[in-house]
Amino acid sequence: MSRSLAALCLALLLAPPALAEPSAMPEPARPKQLLLISFDGAHDNALWAKSRDIARRTGAHFTYFLSCTTLIPREKAKGYRAPGMKAGRSNIGFAPTVEDVAVRLDHIWAARQEGHEIANHACGHFDGKDWSKADWLSEFQTFRDIVTNAWKANGLADREPDGWATFARTGIRGFRAPYLSAPDSLAAAEKDFGFAYDASLVTKGAMLPDEDGALLRFGLPLIPEGPQNRNIIGMDYNLFVRHSAGMDNPSQSQEFEARSYAAFKAAFDKEYEGERIPLQLGFHFVEMNAGAYWRAMERLVTDVCHRADVACVSYSEAIDLLAERPVKTPS
Repeated sequence: MSRSLAALCLALLLAPPALAEPSAMPEPARPKQLLLISFDGAHDNALWAKSRDIARRTGAHFTYFLSCTTLIPREKAKGYRAPGMKAGRSNIGFAPTVEDVAVRLDHIWAARQEGHEIANHACGHFDGKDWSKADWLSEFQTFRDIVTNAWKANGLADREPDGWATFARTGIRGFRAPYLSAPDSLAAAEKDFGFAYDASLVTKGAMLPDEDGALLRFGLPLIPEGPQNRNIIGMDYNLFVRHSAGMDNPSQSQEFEARSYAAFKAAFDKEYEGERIPLQLGFHFVEMNAGAYWRAMERLVTDVCHRADVACVSYSEAIDLLAERPVKTPS
């Protein structure tokens, strides 16, 4: 063996073993982007049918904040009395007929079976900013009693689904105050009544819910909207007031839809591409400006809810999914 070859062999034997390149640590899986769509009032039966159809086509689950006077026919209005009000008064009226109530009850039960959530929006839609804790508790109990007894009170006892009473007493976990009016007395009453969450706040942007003892407090976010990107509450009524001063203007419906969709999608994309904070958007069972805001909502859920890393869920489902997220530790 030549000296050069022998030297090469010796060098190879004495050389330290080659180390494999350290493999890159896998990126932690990002949580799903949560989108929470809710409806206040939940009265118009045609919009019950429409919203459930949208959900079936998109895979979304909605939260319906129900006003309980919609389960009382006008002829029995005197049976409801809000705190500090005369019997039979309601800011949103009552159901026109028993037949109208029956259709609504069917929608409520069917929606629940389909995975949607029924939540509490009080009864007569009064501004409770000056209500005491006792006043709120009275309204909560009235709501529970009216929903529990809705079939029997309307002469429909033979049609009441199995499980309805249990649902009415224990299955309604959340509350949103009319006019988003949330004094300190409200949270105190919600805790005593056993609600899991409140959805009456307004936040500067999309935020995780605050934990106030046993109560989670969600807030509708301010989102940029319009040519000047001015902030507005992510809710159809607020857009309606900004766009047309709260007066229906069907001639500009397409324009209002385009503006609303652009605002909703931008707010969604900000969270989806960022920290994956849940986005909440609120609507009513009224098609303002010839349906502009419902169409914008439908476009959004159609565009995003099918994605594997998006979950369009109710508030209660969001609570469970958020509880599964790993807790971030300070870096």
